[in-house]
Amino acid sequence: MDTRDLSAHAEYVPGEGIEEVARELGVDPGDLTKLASNENPLGPSEEAIATLREYADRISAYPTSAHTDLAAAIAERWELAPEQVWLAPGADGAIDLLHRAVIEPGQSILVPDPGFAYYPMSARYHHGEVDSYAVARERSFAVTPEVVLEAYAGHRVVFLTTPHNPTGATIPLGDVREIADRTDEETLVVVDEAYGEFADVESARTLLDERDDVAVLRTFSKVYGLAGLRLGYALVPEDWADAYARVNTPFAVSELACRAGLAALADREHVERSIETVEWSREYMAEHLAAPAWESGGNFLLVDVGDATAVTEALKREGVIVRDCTSFGLPECIRITCGTREETEEAVDAVNGVLAEHSPPRSGEPDGRAPGDEPTADAQER
Repeated sequence: MDTRDLSAHAEYVPGEGIEEVARELGVDPGDLTKLASNENPLGPSEEAIATLREYADRISAYPTSAHTDLAAAIAERWELAPEQVWLAPGADGAIDLLHRAVIEPGQSILVPDPGFAYYPMSARYHHGEVDSYAVARERSFAVTPEVVLEAYAGHRVVFLTTPHNPTGATIPLGDVREIADRTDEETLVVVDEAYGEFADVESARTLLDERDDVAVLRTFSKVYGLAGLRLGYALVPEDWADAYARVNTPFAVSELACRAGLAALADREHVERSIETVEWSREYMAEHLAAPAWESGGNFLLVDVGDATAVTEALKREGVIVRDCTSFGLPECIRITCGTREETEEAVDAVNGVLAEHSPPRSGEPDGRAPGDEPTADAQER
């Protein structure tokens, strides 16, 4: 027999890992610096690591109390009822849960382009259709109510990503509220805040106090450094209490993930150090890279290097792995994850060296302005 027709389904393409690049180049993995996947440069909390060791012998049991405890802790953090916290294996798992809860076959969702590939992938898994709105260079990648609503046609779900990946652009809370106000009552506005801790933007969680057509995505993969455990969640309207048990898979989040999540949530010092590290790294890269970069609210920077594939390959040979954004439809850009001070300085030196050797002279030097603000003959965007 054959599978159903999957020709419309795109494959998710992750950033390259250290081991595969090491094998490709024939080098020791320890000689490489990976800044391609927006992982926490400090790693996980020591408290989370200690908790994993403590509970390792309990993995023979299903995660019942741990799941309940973590949902309650997250609910307390956001001042919501525990029933409004939908735990999942990563934010992508939470996307699946939301689609199961709201999409009927043939209904459509509206997603940013470029954007997270799993939004459309998940919708198609659930027999939904997909349309997009442009996150465009000519608008400095800004996502405004006008941009979204121009493409909106009664979609069942509208995804907003703030900070946006890979551009780092953010959406003010007032704009999120306006989009929710101007879309139909039966449209769910999903605000993906996977990088929210790194941005100076108010969370859309506030909207859950006043309306029932907004959900918020969060993850433990970024600021908490638990990407390998696959742990995320959705914050949902109060009236959705009964839906979670009906759409969730049995024990979807593991015992160890829940226990580590509880420890990471409580370790505020690690969170604060992670945020401070990212803020320093973003500022350092913006000031010292010999290429234009966009202002970012995430733990990464989008940089215009002219030929992303050539620069990415050259950087690998210098021992630095970054993300080629050709897969996002931005073949001139690379995305550099914020690293430690040592990693960030190494990456900047490597990028500047590669650009000096391989790139033609660029007009203007980076001066803290977005590329769209540079004083050139032709109006550029960032």
